[in-house]
Amino acid sequence: MSGWLDRRAARRWLERAALAPVENPVAAEVDRRMAARLEYVRLDPRWIVDVGYGAAGGRGALRERYPKAAILRVDSAFARARGPQPLGARVRSLMRVRREHLVRAEMGALPIRASACGLVWSNLALAWSTDPAATLGEWHRVLEVGGLLMFSSYGPDTLKELRAAFGAVDARPHVHPFADMHDLGDALVATGFADPVMDMDVLTVTYDRVAAVVEELRATGQRNAHAARLRGLTGRRAWARMIAAYGALARDGRVPASFEIVYGHAWKAAPRTTADGRAIIRFDLPRRRQ
Repeated sequence: MSGWLDRRAARRWLERAALAPVENPVAAEVDRRMAARLEYVRLDPRWIVDVGYGAAGGRGALRERYPKAAILRVDSAFARARGPQPLGARVRSLMRVRREHLVRAEMGALPIRASACGLVWSNLALAWSTDPAATLGEWHRVLEVGGLLMFSSYGPDTLKELRAAFGAVDARPHVHPFADMHDLGDALVATGFADPVMDMDVLTVTYDRVAAVVEELRATGQRNAHAARLRGLTGRRAWARMIAAYGALARDGRVPASFEIVYGHAWKAAPRTTADGRAIIRFDLPRRRQ
């Protein structure tokens, strides 16, 4: 999967979407489900890093659950990192005495010192990484020992209907590649996370017409930024063939769009080796009798 993303195009489209924000219903639902999982976690982080904040970070959920924590909201697109803020929200932000910070940065190169935060939260941002294992390694770096990573991402069956419909037109990539749940679980272990838990479900959204699927993806900035994509406009005939292939899936006048959602969480355990590879052996000395 390495190197497939045209980062400049992806950032440009995400920036445009942020200027006229449209709710992403899938991201909002996944955000809600992730927040529900925090109910079963005992954690009191001082610092939280919300990676991919512009996509659908747990703005309300994280603040409500951890009112005393400082939250660093990170996004690679500047407009998304800033986010649209009405006057009331800006006033509340000032009153919080800088307990929330907005930063433009790449998810795989966070401007944060090692072992600085107690929770890394990321809703669907990992789907935009061309090297998920390296990105997970960076998130491991910034977590303190005992800290928690909780994330979601798209799985390989996401937008399978759109992928197949365009496959009837040409061999160009029209939908991004997405990492498999098992590969992400293996990457968590390889990067040093402990007790990883992975699971997935499929959300199916239906639309009254095929064009509405594409329109919503474009409006939320989720456009095809594959480096090998067709750079010109899709011709009328090709578009009509795609619409016909996709439309054949309609049931009761509505067409489906599937989103495979992968959920993962894991903890940062105490290191077992030093930076130069030597094993760390921990033992407790017996207490002296008084």
